[in-house]
Amino acid sequence: MSVSDWQSFIAETDSRMARLRTGIPGVAKGFAETARAAIGAGALDSRTKELIALAIGITARCDGCLAYHAKAAAKYGASREEVLETIAVAVYMGGGPSMIYGAEALAAFDAFAPSAPTG
Repeated sequence: MSVSDWQSFIAETDSRMARLRTGIPGVAKGFAETARAAIGAGALDSRTKELIALAIGITARCDGCLAYHAKAAAKYGASREEVLETIAVAVYMGGGPSMIYGAEALAAFDAFAPSAPTG
């Protein structure tokens, strides 16, 4: 899947996830708590953890993961250079398919980063 509007993609996915959460509230609550605990600052800061999650999203070929973790990486102050190095590691671990999803991840990050390149 190729997403061209990452902002709209997240809005649509948020809506779908809200419907899912009403159907499985216990699981949704547990997942949300797991996410908070996993991403919270500890030995690694939240920015680094979001970059790790972005790399996993690339290798897992998960569009939603790219969108949410690229947005969060931008929120936590990741630089474009850090995202590019994250993509490089994902390509190393995941080969050609990760190269394709790495390009998608960079587009997602650029859509959410405050200083995204134009054009």
